[in-house]
Amino acid sequence: MQVRFPSYRIIHFVVMALMVMGGLYYIWSGMPASDKQMAEQRDEQEMEALTLVQSHPAIGAPTILEAMTVHVDSMKARGQGVRLGEWRVKHVERDIYEIRVQLRDQSVTGQWFEREFIWHAHMGLKKVNAASLPADGVTPKAPDEELPAFPQAP
Repeated sequence: MQVRFPSYRIIHFVVMALMVMGGLYYIWSGMPASDKQMAEQRDEQEMEALTLVQSHPAIGAPTILEAMTVHVDSMKARGQGVRLGEWRVKHVERDIYEIRVQLRDQSVTGQWFEREFIWHAHMGLKKVNAASLPADGVTPKAPDEELPAFPQAP
C-alpha cells in the first residue's frame, strides 16, 4: 500500500522552511545597513552631547566633569562614602539631548544622599543648561542665557 502526501503539505513544509531560513539569516546578518548607519550617527551625536556637557565650565572648576571628580575625590579623602554613577544620554527632541548622572554620597552623620544631576545639551546652539536643582549648583549661568530648562513643544 502506497501512502500519498497531499501537495498542500509539501508546499506548507517548503514555505515554513523558507521562513525559518529567512529568520535565521536576519538574526545572523543583524540590523539592515540603514538602521546601523542611523544607530551609529545617533551614537556619535550622543557622544558629542555628553562631551559638550562634561567639558562645559563649572562653578569652582574648569569643567563639569572635573567638578564632579574633585567632589568625589574630596569625599573619599575625608573617608566618606561616595559613588558617582554612569553618565547617561537620551535624545529628547530635534537637537536636544538630556545628560544625567547620579551622585550618591554620605554625610558626616553617616546618612546617605542621592542626587541626580541633569543637563540639556542644545547641539544646534552648542549650549548647555541645567535641568535639575543639583546641576544648577554646578553650572554657571551666562548673563545672556534665555534657554528654558525643559524643551518647549513646537
